[in-house]
Amino acid sequence: MRSLPVADPGVADHRSAARLLRWLAGRVRPSLAASAALCMVWTVSQALMPAVVGRAVDAGLTARDTDALLAWGAALLGLGLIQAAAGVAAHRFAVFTWLATAYRTVQLTVRHASRLGATLPRRLAAGEVVSIGTSDISQLGSAMEIVARAAGSVAAIVVITAILLVTSVPLGLVIVVGVPVLMAVIGVGIRPLHRHQQIYRDQQATLATLASDIVTGLRIVRGVGGEPVFADRYRAQSQELRRRGMRLASVESLLEAAQVLLPGLFLVLVTWIGARLAVTGELTVGQLVACYGYTAFLVGPMRTLTEFVHTTTRGHVAARRVVGLLAIEPELTDPPQPRQVPPAGGDLVDVPSGLRATAGRLTAVAATTPEDVVALADRLGRYRDAEVTLAGVPLRELALATVRQRILVADNDARLFAGRLRDELDGDAQVPDDALRSVLTVASASDIVDALPAGLDAVVAERGREFSGGQQQRLRLARALLADPPILILVEPTSAVDAHTEVRIAARLRAARSGRTTVVCTTSPLLLEHADRVVLLHDGKVLAEGGHAELLRTEPRYVALVTRTEAVAEASAGPPVEVAS
Repeated sequence: MRSLPVADPGVADHRSAARLLRWLAGRVRPSLAASAALCMVWTVSQALMPAVVGRAVDAGLTARDTDALLAWGAALLGLGLIQAAAGVAAHRFAVFTWLATAYRTVQLTVRHASRLGATLPRRLAAGEVVSIGTSDISQLGSAMEIVARAAGSVAAIVVITAILLVTSVPLGLVIVVGVPVLMAVIGVGIRPLHRHQQIYRDQQATLATLASDIVTGLRIVRGVGGEPVFADRYRAQSQELRRRGMRLASVESLLEAAQVLLPGLFLVLVTWIGARLAVTGELTVGQLVACYGYTAFLVGPMRTLTEFVHTTTRGHVAARRVVGLLAIEPELTDPPQPRQVPPAGGDLVDVPSGLRATAGRLTAVAATTPEDVVALADRLGRYRDAEVTLAGVPLRELALATVRQRILVADNDARLFAGRLRDELDGDAQVPDDALRSVLTVASASDIVDALPAGLDAVVAERGREFSGGQQQRLRLARALLADPPILILVEPTSAVDAHTEVRIAARLRAARSGRTTVVCTTSPLLLEHADRVVLLHDGKVLAEGGHAELLRTEPRYVALVTRTEAVAEASAGPPVEVAS
């Protein structure tokens, strides 16, 4: 068996759900074909067993021929061994097919989500992405796996029909006519099932999005007293999902009942016809036994075929969701002929605001409006298209990979992932412990690691839940510093830490980034006083720039911003305000 996942999932055909399913089937064709062939051997060997039992009854028991009875018994044993071996092998290939399809779907969606970047949350709700990653991949895997069992079921039905036509034309015709009729009757319930599954799936994604929003903003919601309102909304949505689930379950239960009842009635009909033929002498006792065995066995293949319709319907619904994600195009794309920038880099200039981040220097940006900082960081990192240049070359004329390699934006929306802390800080697992300890010291995060029993090998929970907000912020800062990009943009890197910790970070950051371009967006005077140059943004434009102490003497708005005093901001004239730094 090959290892999973594969290195390259390929380029999916996402023009429609059916095309995506066919493309996925093509990627697992070898294992799918092997599984189908083995399932055919498995089911056909089972289908032949009633015939062998019937021959054993007629040639062995009825004729009192011990040798014939032993021979047919040995044949039955051989079929059992073939069935067991084929069943085990078929299951292995089926599991591989399921896993290969699920893994490939995960790779496709994760790769495309990474390619979309900031476009994804603006185009698709978080709950929808969660549902694709937790539910739809399973449905697609099941849709691929059921194909092999359906092929085996069809083969078994064909073999049994051929045997019955040779044994008794009426019985064979009952199978030929009855099976398609039963499938058609059961298929009538598939359409409403499909519709209810689609509605339930949409409602499930909506509820997941609401839950994600509530959890993300729970602290703010509690702060403004809005927790009961959001709780009531979630309760109403969850009750609506429950009602949708009950409707879906009622349709599924009726379909499940039909899958048991109709084949059962079919079994009764065939057995009754066979018994009448046996009474009239048209069938022997052994053939009657075999006939009953055929019809009893047919319940399984017929149920598998209805399950195939049901599962592929759910797979089609899931494929439509995946197609919807894959069809989203990123707002930012590579230019037809990307340009290059000098290896040494250059100044980073934001034309809309007038900001110039000098190469190799630490520039601090203080904005009177927080939204201006977010917009600036998005523009500088090219998460939003704007007139921004690096060494005189517009960022929109560079390949996105080049921009991401040169410029790293680290803000407080970044997350800690589950896994070893060492891997969390160093994704390539190539940095020695000394370098890790060095950046942890700069970020004042050494105490966090020292407090963990396993140190750097400690396992971090999802989103770093075991760490406080300030600890998470310091670990994220250490991760950004360890990446050591030519240009680092930090957005409020110390907003959640205490003043003593902030002093240590501010004193070490400048030396740690010596010779590389760094932009720190902050209003903390502890960080501002260590900057080579401070820029004040007002209404999205550069209002003033200079040293921290200089701006404190000359710019009232800057004083009001960094000292949190509104009275000074209203002073529009008069002598400069003296504030100790």
